[in-house]
Amino acid sequence: MPLHPGRPAGERPLSVNPFLGPANPVGGMTEAPPKHRLPDGPMAPSTAYQLVHDELMLDGNARLNLATFVTTWMEPEAGVLMMECRDKNMIDKDEYPRTAELERRCVAMLADLWNAPDPASAVGCSTTGSSEACMLAGLALKRRWALRNADRYPSREARPNLVMGVNVQVCWDKFCTFFEVEPRQVPMEGDRFHIDPAAAAELCDENTIGVVGILGSTFDGSYEPVAELCAALDGLQERTGLDVPVHVDGASGAMIAPFLDEDLVWDFRLERVASVNTSGHKYGLVYPGVGWVLWRDAAALPEELVFRVNYLGGDMPTFALNFSRPGAQVVAQYYSFLRLGRDGYRAVQQAARDVATGLSARIGALGDFRLLTRGDELPVFAFTTAPDVTSFDVFDVSRRLRENGWLVPAYTFPANRQDLAVLRVVCRNGFSEDLADLFAEDLTRLLPDLRSQSRPLTRDRNAATGFHH
Repeated sequence: MPLHPGRPAGERPLSVNPFLGPANPVGGMTEAPPKHRLPDGPMAPSTAYQLVHDELMLDGNARLNLATFVTTWMEPEAGVLMMECRDKNMIDKDEYPRTAELERRCVAMLADLWNAPDPASAVGCSTTGSSEACMLAGLALKRRWALRNADRYPSREARPNLVMGVNVQVCWDKFCTFFEVEPRQVPMEGDRFHIDPAAAAELCDENTIGVVGILGSTFDGSYEPVAELCAALDGLQERTGLDVPVHVDGASGAMIAPFLDEDLVWDFRLERVASVNTSGHKYGLVYPGVGWVLWRDAAALPEELVFRVNYLGGDMPTFALNFSRPGAQVVAQYYSFLRLGRDGYRAVQQAARDVATGLSARIGALGDFRLLTRGDELPVFAFTTAPDVTSFDVFDVSRRLRENGWLVPAYTFPANRQDLAVLRVVCRNGFSEDLADLFAEDLTRLLPDLRSQSRPLTRDRNAATGFHH
């Protein structure tokens, strides 16, 4: 939930165009509603609509938002289906059995896509996004560890910990804070911007509930070496007897790698992988918000974490942090699976990767920038200014691109590489070759002005950072 400060002192009420008072134009001018308390009375629906519509005009254009991984375009037919399901509560499975069935089918399709040993026995559920999915996966890891260590947990000496790279999405920091787990993070080193398998294994001990591997880092779009991570933990088990499970946070990559990198082994083919999550609303190609989390089998999800209620009719098992949520996104996910199939997803994701690699090559050829990644894993790439560029920095570039409508985040990397500031471009379905051409042209057009600066104009990097997952 967004956190906002209270109403500024003396702030004026909303301004209403006189023409919005159809019966009395003067009334439209004098009866403006307040912004931070409920109005005293109702207004015409057309007036309320126009007030909200006009204020939202100041938002950025979602199609030009190269910061977000979230889907910004779907076919009209998907939009119609979502409208038809906007009043369905996903949790009311007895009342909406077909919506529940579509969720079950999506789980089965993902289990097959991610090579579960027996897709029919894999368990999983939809969520409001990958953040909730990661929380659920983390809770399952913690509970499995607690059951194995029931003779000494809880105690002062047995504090659970979770090992991960410093590049993880913020939801993992939240998990550790909310559920009292010690985060053990592998730092970045040099040009390694994600986890080091050997270093991760060294951080594990008898209190480690699991290790998180990221299939597609939000910092630069690169895949973490999940197979090498599992091999390092296999070696740890041989030496010490510690059996540490792995969760794969595939928020983006779990919907890219199965189609474009079929030979890459990262999923349930690795016995150490206990669970996988993805964001249906990222490269799953669905509007926000829907995520998915799956466990390789029922044993990986402790039964005591599944709650059963009957007050909505029937016996309903549920494992989620949230209860009521819309069914529309789940229906849209099933639509996308049905509409595209494997070949369709492969074509869409390959098109996004082609745009990313083509655009990154053009930016690299300008000479003012150094590419960190090229978009050949996730269709995402990061770049910084070249070593000899002293007149501007990435924050200047981000600011100037915004003047043309492009939303491109500039941010510093985490601990150990805070000296490195980059720009990141996320190429999604809907960001076409034509739009990429326009972006490259606008960036090229800005360079003479940027080069003519005497120095970078950014005074406070922390204030300038615009990093959005």
